[in-house]
Amino acid sequence: MKLNELWPAEGAHKKPTRAGRGISAGRGKTAGRGQKGQRARSGGTKRPYFEGGQLPLVRRLPGLGGFTNIWRIEYEPVNVGALNGFEPGTEVTPELMLAVGLIRSFAKPVKVLGDGALDRALTVKAHKFSATARAKILAAGGTVEELAF
Repeated sequence: MKLNELWPAEGAHKKPTRAGRGISAGRGKTAGRGQKGQRARSGGTKRPYFEGGQLPLVRRLPGLGGFTNIWRIEYEPVNVGALNGFEPGTEVTPELMLAVGLIRSFAKPVKVLGDGALDRALTVKAHKFSATARAKILAAGGTVEELAF
């Protein structure tokens, strides 16, 4: 057997119906387009989202309000209450917070927030402090150092 002798099985290939090629072809006269109307005419297509002249859905819905602030800085939050796990007198840095698991990565600057109570004097180094966090750390006898970012 040679390549030029290979043929598909009998009935495996059927010729496609050619529309508009006479009544005997089965799709003559209107060629499957029905009778009259926009879709029967040449060029009778409608653009996407066209709803027959009705105000389209995309124009009826309100636009999304607001905007995205491109200057927004996202911080890694750490609450003051979480700092009680350190020994008194410890210098708490972002590196130490990462090692302990208080923050996930150095991708964002660290901000210390004022939730919880602090009962030990610590030297806390972070990029930003809330007013209540600063007050609680200083009230516990600790110090606050802001890092540049």
